[in-house]
Amino acid sequence: MTGGPPQAATRRSDDVDLHHGIRVPDPYRWLEQGDAPDVREWVAKQNQVTRDALHALPSRADWHRQVSRFLRLPVVQAVQCAAGRLFVLDRDEGAPQASLVVRSFDDPASALVLVDPTANADDGVAAVDWYSPSPDGELVAFGISEGGTENSELRLVRTADAEIADLCIPNCRASSVAWEPDGSGFFYTRYPEGDAYHRTVHHHTIGDDPTDDPVVWSELPTPETWPSVSVSPGGRWLLVQSAVGWSRTDVHLLDRRSDRWTTLIADTEATCSLTFADDDTLVGVTTLDAPRGRVVSIALDAADVGPDAWRSVVPERDTVVTGVRADPHGLVVATSLNGVDAIERWGFDGQGGDEIAGLDGCTVVQLSSDRAAGRVCAVITGFDRPNAVFVVGRERLERVHPSTPPADVPDLTVTHVEYPSLDGTLVGLFLIHRADVEPSADTPTILTGYGGFAITKTASWSAPIAAWCESGGQYAVAGLRGGLEHGNAWHQAGRRGNKQNVFDDFHAAADWLVATGRTSRDRLAISGGSNGGLLVGAALTQRPDLCRAVWCAVPLLDMIRFPQFLIARLWTDEYGDPDVPDEFAWLMEYSPYHHVRDGERYPAVLLTTAEGDSRVDPLHARKMAARLQEAAVDQHERPILLHQEDRAGHGVGKPVAKSADEHADALAFLSWQLGHEPR
Repeated sequence: MTGGPPQAATRRSDDVDLHHGIRVPDPYRWLEQGDAPDVREWVAKQNQVTRDALHALPSRADWHRQVSRFLRLPVVQAVQCAAGRLFVLDRDEGAPQASLVVRSFDDPASALVLVDPTANADDGVAAVDWYSPSPDGELVAFGISEGGTENSELRLVRTADAEIADLCIPNCRASSVAWEPDGSGFFYTRYPEGDAYHRTVHHHTIGDDPTDDPVVWSELPTPETWPSVSVSPGGRWLLVQSAVGWSRTDVHLLDRRSDRWTTLIADTEATCSLTFADDDTLVGVTTLDAPRGRVVSIALDAADVGPDAWRSVVPERDTVVTGVRADPHGLVVATSLNGVDAIERWGFDGQGGDEIAGLDGCTVVQLSSDRAAGRVCAVITGFDRPNAVFVVGRERLERVHPSTPPADVPDLTVTHVEYPSLDGTLVGLFLIHRADVEPSADTPTILTGYGGFAITKTASWSAPIAAWCESGGQYAVAGLRGGLEHGNAWHQAGRRGNKQNVFDDFHAAADWLVATGRTSRDRLAISGGSNGGLLVGAALTQRPDLCRAVWCAVPLLDMIRFPQFLIARLWTDEYGDPDVPDEFAWLMEYSPYHHVRDGERYPAVLLTTAEGDSRVDPLHARKMAARLQEAAVDQHERPILLHQEDRAGHGVGKPVAKSADEHADALAFLSWQLGHEPR
C-alpha cells in the first residue's frame, strides 16, 4: 500500500476575513473561481494525478466490471399512477439513463417510452428530473436538464404518441405541478431568471404563452421558502404547502369559487405533508403536537380549518409516520422505526393498523395513489433488491414492475443493531455482508452515514454496496442524529448547535465496529456524500485515527463561506448562519477546511466533485484537497487525491457510464488502502 502520487504545492494566498472579531484565514480562496484559467489548469493537473494513480491499480478494472454489472440491472426511480396507468421513471436493463415510460397497469410489460433524455444528448448527461401526469393520463409535464445541473426546463409530452409539445418553461428546478381536473392547464412553481431563491406559484393554460402565466402565490416569509402545490379532484381547492426551513411548513388554501385564501397553519415549528383524500377532505402527516408524526384529517367545508379542528386518525406512536395515501378501503400509512419500514392499513375512522405483508425488511421509497382506479402503488427497495413497483393490496404487497426480481444480485445478510454514542444515546446501524462471510478484525469495512435534513438512512439498493459485499467486504450504514430515525426530536438533536452529536455518533460507530471485532482500523474506510461529505470531512479532521481511508463526495467543507454559493442559503436553517455571531461559533467549531492541522497523519482521502453541481459548489472539494495536501504527512502511503468530473452534477440523473467510473474509482481507492482484493 505504498506508491502514492507526488503532489505539487498549491499556491497560497493571504486572504483573511474578520468574522465577529475573529480572524479566519482562507489560503485557498483563489480556488473558488471555477471558471478562472489558473483554477482550470490546477484542476486538470489534479485530475491527471488522480487518473494516473487509480488507473494504475490492478483492481480498478475488476471493480468497474462488478459495479457496471449491478448498475445495468433494471431499476425504477419513481412512479406516478393516473387513469389506470403507471408513469414510471424507469431504467431498463443495460440502459444508460432512466426514461419516462407509460405502462398499462393490467399489462406493465407493454410500454411506451415518452421521454428518452439521451436521445438528443451524445454523452448521455441529460436527465428527466421530475414529472407529473394529468388526471386523465393524456399529458405529462416533466422537467429535463443537462450536465447534472437540475435546472429543469418544464416540457409537456402527449401519452398517445409520445409527441413533445412546443411548450418550454425555464427555471423550474424541482418544480411542483398540480393539474386542473380537465387537463386544460396546471399550477406550477418556478424561479425568477438568475435567482436560486424566491420560488413562486404560477398558473399555465395549455396553448398560452408561458411568459404571461400569472403569479398565483408569492407570499414568501423568507427568500428560501419552498412552496409546493396540489389541486382537489374537483378543482375547487388549491393547496400551497410552503417549507420554511427544515422543521416548519406553512399551509395555505385557496377556495377558487370565492377567490379567498385561508391559512391552515403558519409561524409554527411543525412540518405538514397533506394530500386530498376527496373533493373536500385533506389527509396527511403532521408533527404538530406529535414529534414522531400523526395522521390527520381536515374537513375543508367546516367553519374552522385550523389546527384545533384537525382530527387525528392515526395518533402519534413510537414509530415515525413517513407517508399516507387514500384508497377506497381507507388509508395506506408508511412508517419507520429506527430506519426499519412498515406499511399499515387504517380506516378513515381510525380503526385498524394492520401491517401489510411482503415488505420483508425493505424500504418504502414512495407512495402514489390513482383515484380513478382506486389503488395505491409503492416503490420498494432493499440492500439486495433493486427498486420495483408494488401495488398495496388489502393484506399484502403485490409486485407489478419489473415482474420478477433480477437473479444477478448477491446473497446478502442484513442485520440491524444498536450501539452507544459518546453520550450513551443508542444509534441504529445496518450491517451488510455476503451470507457466507463471518465479520472479523480482518474484514474490510466501509462505514457511511448522513445525519441531517430529517433524512432517514434505510435499506436501499446500491450498486457499490452490492459490489463491495459480493467481494467479501462489509458495509455499515449508521442512522445518526440529524435524521428522522426517531422523529423530529432526533432531527433536532443533530442540527444547528447540536451538529457535534452527529459527528460523535459517527465516530462511535467506527469505534464500536473495531471494539466488537467486526473490523480493525487499518481495514476500515468511511464514505459520505453531500451532507455526508461534511460528515466524513469532520470525522477525518476531528479523529484522524478513526480509519485508514476516506471517500468524500460532493462535500460541503467550508462552513464559514458556504451560504455565498449556489443554493446554499437553503441550508442555513439546518446548519446555522455564519453572519449570526452565535451560529458562526457553532460552525467554526467544526468547519473541516478550517481544522486541518499541519503535520498530521491523516487517512488517505479521495475527494470527488463535479463542475455542474448546482447544489454544493465544487470549490469545497478543491479548497479541502489543497489544504490537506499542504498539511498531511506520509502522503506517499496515504495520498490525498481530487477528481472533478465535467458534465456532471450532484448525482441525480448521472448516466450509468459516469456512475460506473466514479464508483470504480472509489472502490479501487478504498480497497487499495485497506489491502483488499475483490473476489
